Amino acid sequence: MDMQYKTQGTCSTAINFEVKDGIIESVQFVGGCNGNTKGISALVQGMSVEEAIKRLKGITCGFKPTSCPDQLARALESIQK
Repeated sequence: MDMQYKTQGTCSTAINFEVKDGIIESVQFVGGCNGNTKGISALVQGMSVEEAIKRLKGITCGFKPTSCPDQLARALESIQK
């Protein structure tokens, strides 16, 4: 399942991701801190959707109430509904 999620409150503007059978196949952030978003993408590849949500949800960035990892968790939650 290829999806695109429009982020809110972060430097990245969208997240493109693919999930197959509950496992994250790929993640690509549009914008944001290039090295950090590439790192997040590499770390979650092959991880279950549930585990990624558990690990990433609620992470903040500076004074912002969200972050790129938190937005990825929200994107993954959106496909569970």
